[in-house]
Amino acid sequence: MRHWIWPGVLGLAVATLSFGSLSAPAGADSDRSGLPEAIDTILGDPRMEGGAASVVVADAATGRTLYQHLPSGRLMPASNTKMLTSAAALELLGPDHRFRTDVLTTGDRHGPVLKGDLYLRGTGDPTTLAKDYDRLAERVAEAGVERVAGRLVADDTRFDDRRQGDTWGADDESSYYAAQISALSVAPDTDYDTGTVVVEVAPGAAAGDRPRVTVTPKTDYVDIDLRARTVAAGGSDTLAVERQHGGNTITVTGTVPVGGATTKEWITVWEPTRYAAAIFRDALAAHGVRVSGPTKAGIAAPEGARALAAHDSMPLKDLLIPFMKLSNNMHAESLTKAMGHKATGRPGSWGDGIAAIAGYLKTAGVDPGDLRQVDGSGLSRKNNVAADQFIALLRSAKGEPWFADWYRSLPVACDPDKFDGGTLRSRMCGTPAALNVRAKTGTLTGASALSGYVTDAGGRELVFSIILNNYLPASVKALEDAIVVTLAKSDEDKAVPVAPRAERGSEADGALECSWRKPARC
Repeated sequence: MRHWIWPGVLGLAVATLSFGSLSAPAGADSDRSGLPEAIDTILGDPRMEGGAASVVVADAATGRTLYQHLPSGRLMPASNTKMLTSAAALELLGPDHRFRTDVLTTGDRHGPVLKGDLYLRGTGDPTTLAKDYDRLAERVAEAGVERVAGRLVADDTRFDDRRQGDTWGADDESSYYAAQISALSVAPDTDYDTGTVVVEVAPGAAAGDRPRVTVTPKTDYVDIDLRARTVAAGGSDTLAVERQHGGNTITVTGTVPVGGATTKEWITVWEPTRYAAAIFRDALAAHGVRVSGPTKAGIAAPEGARALAAHDSMPLKDLLIPFMKLSNNMHAESLTKAMGHKATGRPGSWGDGIAAIAGYLKTAGVDPGDLRQVDGSGLSRKNNVAADQFIALLRSAKGEPWFADWYRSLPVACDPDKFDGGTLRSRMCGTPAALNVRAKTGTLTGASALSGYVTDAGGRELVFSIILNNYLPASVKALEDAIVVTLAKSDEDKAVPVAPRAERGSEADGALECSWRKPARC
């Protein structure tokens, strides 16, 4: 058995460990199943040399541990953190929870003129589209309002004003997976990446022409600084699209060849509350409603304000599909703050939300004192969770009345539909794991995880959690897949390790946080 050096799994001194020495727990029938040896062989791949692993496999029904390697070793779980957040949300908010967006006023109507302010109040909906704001504006117009004599006030006070999570990277600021969090925002399409715009850049007709740029939704809230140019056919495509820090100027640089493909990027905005207000003001104007006063943000609608229009989000049990299937960070953070608000009555915050999640975890057999969670999505590198804690959650969830909704939200291996297969839609195809495995993926640079459910060859349901950290290759997802396919091929009497596939060139994307290069995500 090859020995590896595993530095600082828990921040302690470096120790020389053998996979075999820690793999077979007391009571595990390693002689019959051969499962520990099979998984040890996979983890012995050179791609994990110098890395750290926490891996547990158990019988879903009995809880009997079939394999473990450093089961309590706390590592960065990346987007597996969303399993904690989503399960807590179903328990604390409920599967039928909806976010409401209201248009309110305390003003009086004088013919077509509303004497007073118009309030747009959000409660954290991360799925509100421009068309939803358009419908709200239409209903204001249908009420007979043609002019608002006061201000347009964006009420985002359901959440606090802290926009970004603990230790989120500054270099991710304009990337769609790290958008600012607000109780009032806009998603540009039905991937529901709230707080972003979609920027498309197409080549000009001839070399030297300026590329053509479109923004969705159409808005003047962002400015385009176009520095790119079109070059002759066959030239280099070096386009880059990025928002400058602290504002809403999006810079487009580089070259695109004549006849080249259109570049499409999802870019975050600065201050999503004002973004939502700008979209709503434009929608009002389109429906013949003029607002005389300026836009103000961060002011609560007065008690007793009457509603002119309202929009309800899809229920949480349906929102979980884009959230979990596509590993949507902003959904996780909105739900975290919503749980914080419900628990305390205060503006939703990460601190109160994480405390609410911890309270739920205690009821699920997961000791929050044995893990660290600082955000809802797993984007922070401060999160530390061990594989045995995910095993406890996976087993506990099976007994909950909302389990079917949670299980349905997990990505399905090799299901090609984006909202079924999600982040697993291209993995484990052509194996017994295809359409069998339901699991949550997770990726940060140097951190990868996969936890979920698989049925083995004998019809036994297993739960597994694989957390890999501190490796140097771009991706170790082939090792995760090999372990899970091994489980799917095995039965109680026999397990043969599946050789991990060689790293493919496309796996260089694994070096990105959470494979966050659309349309494929971790």
